Amino acid sequence: MNSVSRKAATHSSVEAQRRLAYFSERRDEIVSTIRELVEIESPSDNKAAVDRVAEAVAEKFSRLGGEVRFHRAKDFGSHLQVNFGGKSAKPVLLLGHYDTVYPLGTLATMPCRVERNKLTGPGVLDMKSGIALMLHSLAALQDWHGGSPGKEPGGGLPRPVNVLLVSDEEVGSDSSRAITEALAKRAAAVLVLEPSYGSQGAVKTARKGVGEYLVKVTGKASHAGLDFQKGVNAILELARQIEKVSSFTDLKKGLTVNVGIVSGGSRTNVVPAEASAQVDVRIARIKDAAGIDKKMRSLRPFNRKCKIEITGGINRPPMERTAGVAALYAQAAAVARELGWKLGEAAVGGGSDGNFTAGLGIPTLDGLGGVGDGAHATHEHILISELPRRAALIAGLIEAV
Repeated sequence: MNSVSRKAATHSSVEAQRRLAYFSERRDEIVSTIRELVEIESPSDNKAAVDRVAEAVAEKFSRLGGEVRFHRAKDFGSHLQVNFGGKSAKPVLLLGHYDTVYPLGTLATMPCRVERNKLTGPGVLDMKSGIALMLHSLAALQDWHGGSPGKEPGGGLPRPVNVLLVSDEEVGSDSSRAITEALAKRAAAVLVLEPSYGSQGAVKTARKGVGEYLVKVTGKASHAGLDFQKGVNAILELARQIEKVSSFTDLKKGLTVNVGIVSGGSRTNVVPAEASAQVDVRIARIKDAAGIDKKMRSLRPFNRKCKIEITGGINRPPMERTAGVAALYAQAAAVARELGWKLGEAAVGGGSDGNFTAGLGIPTLDGLGGVGDGAHATHEHILISELPRRAALIAGLIEAV
């Protein structure tokens, strides 16, 4: 390394440490923002509740000079789009959601509070900490680049940035998917502020695609004692179909089929006329989608007196580790190195809205949000000590893309 390169590397390292110190000084402010959002409960199925958190978040982005736009939804809360900067270059899309899996009233038994290095509460990891990290990273970039919030949308940011926060991610994203895909098509890259993976905060460079199917069997009811032979047992037929469906799993391909909910029958003394099974399908490769769909729809009754109806399908494509995803991860890893740590990557089984954007071929990096554990569980929490370098990583990546 020559002297010029050494000086540049030293300057870069000094700047990275300055940024870490900047966020460390503001760590309590980040925690305060997260607590405020967690304490506005927002279950996916409660439109009024989700709209309350949407308004609160919109006000915070508006204070940064963002151009706020609500996409109203009839059955779900509003989706929030915030634009920063003009059209001089393709924007970076910051993607996330503010709906949670927890019903109203969960705070009473699962309060948002600080426990040593942990901040607990419903949705704190998935993913209200991610929203707070968006806000504080953008505010920092404006500060560092001489921004003047209020003069123009996104004044001072090093590049245009769009933010999209949806209200229905936890229940399939049916009302928001088209909005997500439309914004992604105009973006240079998509940064998803979903929770990171594991205690080391790895980002997610691959996610499985998700499918949901309903297998419904119709037989014929009869009295189990008086007319047993006149009946056609739908549950017995469904049991055979469950065994068949389960055989579609191919672990080498990363394809899993899980029968998660089964129902049927009315009384023990009635040969059941109806039975159904809800089936979860996960695929690692988009090329496997058509094959598993064909297998599911090709199911035929073992007992010809029964009828089978198959509905559903693949609703999220897989996020595959494409060249674009790998390049984006390399940029993030380089930012992390300057900040003093090695950023890992992971492939996970769960899906997110990043699946949609990656499925379009847009470079997408997921898992940039909070570091913690217990998503969707009573012990959900984030590690407070990780917030400064997470914010510095996000800000640096927005600049680098």
